[in-house]
Amino acid sequence: MVIVRLLPILGITFIDILGFSILIPLMPFFVEHFGAPPIVVGLLFTVFALCQFVAGPIWGNVSDRIGRKAVLIVSQIGATIGWTMLAFAPNLGVVFVARVIEGIAGGNISVTQAYVSDLVEPEKRAQAFAYIGAAFSAGLIFGPAAGGWLAGHDGFRLPFLLAAALQLLTLVITIVVLPESRSNDAQAEVATLGDIVVSLRDPNLAPTLWQKLVYSFGLYGWFAAFTLVLQRQLGLTAETVSYLFAGFGVISVIMQLGVVGRITEALGDRRTNSLGLAAVTLSFLIVPFLHDLRVAGAMFALFAFGLATSNATLPALITDAAPDNQRGTILGVASSLESASGVVMPPVSTGTLELYGATATAAVSAAFTFAALVMGLAQSRRDPTIRTSVP
Repeated sequence: MVIVRLLPILGITFIDILGFSILIPLMPFFVEHFGAPPIVVGLLFTVFALCQFVAGPIWGNVSDRIGRKAVLIVSQIGATIGWTMLAFAPNLGVVFVARVIEGIAGGNISVTQAYVSDLVEPEKRAQAFAYIGAAFSAGLIFGPAAGGWLAGHDGFRLPFLLAAALQLLTLVITIVVLPESRSNDAQAEVATLGDIVVSLRDPNLAPTLWQKLVYSFGLYGWFAAFTLVLQRQLGLTAETVSYLFAGFGVISVIMQLGVVGRITEALGDRRTNSLGLAAVTLSFLIVPFLHDLRVAGAMFALFAFGLATSNATLPALITDAAPDNQRGTILGVASSLESASGVVMPPVSTGTLELYGATATAAVSAAFTFAALVMGLAQSRRDPTIRTSVP
């Protein structure tokens, strides 16, 4: 079974995200703790994403050359240092330095995807990425809840120390338990820079990378403003927002374990991706009506379904089109494109929220996700053989 082969990396991903997810709902309140305006939240996301933009392709290429495990270890060391710095940060300057360290070391997303694609045959990759997404979402269930509870009772230091301890645990597990996924023969056949440039111009690969970039513009803009929108539309506190994120994690796990695999088997990766993008777009269109928890539940369900399906199928489509000896590098480039959106969009979305409100902020993200949907449909028509159905 696919899941049995992935158990070590699934466990590491779960613990890793358990720590990381503590930050997401707490960051706006942590920034306000220093007396800074909401735009600083966007700038912190931007600094982190800018560092990942530079580091992503580098770590992906290094993982193609020396293996995935060593890069994951470096990433976990950097994250442990960054979380510890946040716990004891006396001012916003130290907070920014901590996010820089985490961003530079943060090669774990694309490298984890490359690790999974090494172990799983192409027709099962979307399902495998859904399992990784489920581990990610399971971390979102407990991380925000634990962080919200600790922040509500003891301030911000303990949540960040918990995140540091969890990162340290993933480091130990990676060193002791995780096997290397790439053989020595595979590592010896790493592509040259010229080979990579040629691959990035491939008509089967390049359109999907551009689609991921446009989609990421919508997502990163929304992630930066999500907590602030909930705070304004529903009047939620740091603790209650964290619990709401935990509920979102529950819905996401259900979608990824019980829904995504069945849909990709029935429709194929490309059509499932389009369905997910349509659901994300619709979830953004609900935001103007977000005035009670029932509407919030509908929005969260649509967003969770769309996020689960699109995040499983996009990397599957990319790895299908990428040469085997460039998989880590190409996924690193994809991660870098995603990070580029994280550089641009958080200040845009938080600034839009400050000036024009929640409806305009959601409209910006809806426009980008709809554009990504159109790009996917165009690619499907241009070459219908690219995994629109499962062989």
